[in-house]
Amino acid sequence: MQSRAVPFEEGKEPSVINRTNQSKTSQLRLLRILVPFLALCVTFSVISIYTIRYFGINGVPTTVKSTFQPCYEEPRSLKQWIRPPLNLIHNMTDKELLWRASFVPRIKKYPFQRVPKIAFMFLTKGPLPLAPIWERFLKGHEELYSIYVHSLPSFQADFLPSSVFYRRQIPSQVSEWGRMSMCDAERRLLANALLDISNEWFILLSESCIPLYNFSVIRHYLMKSQYSYMGAFDDPGKFGRGRYNESMAPEVNITQWRKGSQWFEVNRKLAISIVEDTMYYPKFERFCRPACYVDEHYFPTMLTILAGNLLANRSITWVDWSRGGPHPATFGRADITEQFFKRILEGHNCTYNDQSSSICFLFARKFAPSAMEPLLQLSPNVLGF
Repeated sequence: MQSRAVPFEEGKEPSVINRTNQSKTSQLRLLRILVPFLALCVTFSVISIYTIRYFGINGVPTTVKSTFQPCYEEPRSLKQWIRPPLNLIHNMTDKELLWRASFVPRIKKYPFQRVPKIAFMFLTKGPLPLAPIWERFLKGHEELYSIYVHSLPSFQADFLPSSVFYRRQIPSQVSEWGRMSMCDAERRLLANALLDISNEWFILLSESCIPLYNFSVIRHYLMKSQYSYMGAFDDPGKFGRGRYNESMAPEVNITQWRKGSQWFEVNRKLAISIVEDTMYYPKFERFCRPACYVDEHYFPTMLTILAGNLLANRSITWVDWSRGGPHPATFGRADITEQFFKRILEGHNCTYNDQSSSICFLFARKFAPSAMEPLLQLSPNVLGF
């Protein structure tokens, strides 16, 4: 039987043909795997784009938080303890804030160069229409003051980043005239200001207040004063004593009852006494309600009991009660003249460090928004700034 001959093409061998067929087979198998995988990827991408577009990026997990913790922590420096808060917004409750603000170093001598500052605390419902006056007054003294604003919680300030009032609002609550919520607002301002270790003097102001002298004069006055509280008056007399409630005894008796201006200046030591008080606050909160106006009695009475010898028994904020009524006079554009300020600044006799002084007031109120333009015109010659 003859064997059947299989012809070969020129230049090719059987082994080459087999390898070529195997290669084509492998490529086809790879394509069968890749095509479904690519289809799955395209489908997933379309679903992801749809989810992000309609539900937002937060609906898609994009990152995984690392649980890695470094084994080395940079040592704390003194600057971390003494620098003021970079942001006045915090989530502390009033109880937590007052507790934090009451911290006092036991060693009186500071281990660093401390430059005492004035904390200007504005208690207002909202806007500060006289802000340009304060901007001019504070210009050039950036390292010597701090600003804190307590407004209605709903108020959103729109000060420019260049303003001294930019981001100076503290976490606030609603306060009502004549009620304990007003004292709460004042304590809240003090507590926030106490978080800056460099603040030494604390001045409570309203949106209608203006300074009567330039910054250097006011700072020198505060530095040289032997009194730690300026805003209180002595015994309010028979009429004022009628607001006293005998249920406040024995913590507060009638001979200690005092009436004072709501607007005050206090040093750091007494500011801490105000925020840490838990003895007299409950008595006034419970028993001093309208027509006992607690913002006129709580601080003067409490500080008279704790440190009566440190009270100046007068206010450094000028007001005009000559028009009568429950509130002092408000002055507008037509009132702002040089003669008007001569009446405020001259002809007064008062004591300063138990000696006669011609400087009786450092601030004045109440000024309407319409007074701003003439105030800016007169302030260089009349007020010194």
